[in-house]
Amino acid sequence: MVTEDEVRATALALPETAEKPMYGTPAFYVRGRWFARMREEGDVLVVPVGGEEHKHELIAADPGAFFTTPHYDGHAVVLVRLAAVEADELTELLTDAWRLRAPKRVVAAFDG
Repeated sequence: MVTEDEVRATALALPETAEKPMYGTPAFYVRGRWFARMREEGDVLVVPVGGEEHKHELIAADPGAFFTTPHYDGHAVVLVRLAAVEADELTELLTDAWRLRAPKRVVAAFDG
């Protein structure tokens, strides 16, 4: 189980990230582009993924942890139940989402 504080610490540990509100909830940005946000429920995280196919693969592999709503239909975004993921999985999800949104030179510096 992961907490909102763990989400925050993990997200902010990535290079050039900042926290600011989105729709009244905490969201995390890399160079002005969002890569994760908490939903109003407080125990659900929204993260972009590498395409709708990947989104559906995550949901099919673990529907207890990953889901979507009609609002996100047609978007490469998955919702994550924090109570159903471990810290290492959260780190991977946030890092992958960060990579999708970060500028290439920032990713290259991170990988270097």
